Amino acid sequence: MQNYNIMELMICVAARELGNGRTAGIGTGAPCAAALLAQKTLAPHLVIMFESGGVDPILPEIPVSVGDSRTFHRAVIAGTMFEIMQTCSRGMVDYAILGGAQIDMYGNINSTMLGKDYLNPDVRLPGSGGANDFASLCWRTIIMSVQEKKRLVSKLDFITAPGWLEGGESRVQSGLPLDTGPYRVITNMAVMDFEPESKWMRVISINPGYTFDDIQSNCEFELLKAPRIFTTKPPTALELRVLRDEIDPNRQIIGR
Repeated sequence: MQNYNIMELMICVAARELGNGRTAGIGTGAPCAAALLAQKTLAPHLVIMFESGGVDPILPEIPVSVGDSRTFHRAVIAGTMFEIMQTCSRGMVDYAILGGAQIDMYGNINSTMLGKDYLNPDVRLPGSGGANDFASLCWRTIIMSVQEKKRLVSKLDFITAPGWLEGGESRVQSGLPLDTGPYRVITNMAVMDFEPESKWMRVISINPGYTFDDIQSNCEFELLKAPRIFTTKPPTALELRVLRDEIDPNRQIIGR
């Protein structure tokens, strides 16, 4: 019987992707929880960077937004958004962790609007913030999303943050830096990467309790399969203890 929920699983999986001694541009919510979990377990020297200007803070608790004053608490640098994005453009930020309302097969992200008319959308979303800069300039972009057809779609209503654009070499041809781009898509059902040549999303690991058919039926486009597909390791007792007791004791992110 599972002793964890889907948000806890996604956060733990994302945390394991963050290397020790690396830099990560993150937002609040689940990405922040994943970065803190990495710091407290496998990557104690991970440097967290917030788009509002805080670099390597010692967070007293989970901030409510990237502009929260807690993102500067005992930070190495209390800078500005300009300085963070300049650091990204210099190639000094290894990871970005992003979410979005829609993600397509090439890892392009929409967090701007839903509908056919930009001026009269069905739903107006928060927009880019620093997401476009992070996705354009950080070396590896990790995307976190619930697995649903309305989220993993064949065509975005709007491209907020670029993934592999139209696949193949289109990202580099657009002028974006070589070797940057989407790295992982982490959902409640699976972990995906992108096939090296086509840059099309493919399943590399299936979460406990799901099958490939479950994943495919909750995705609007056809998913590829990696040559070898693994079973995702569930959260460990240590990961859950740290996440529940130290990072999010009030269950604001991970839920009850």
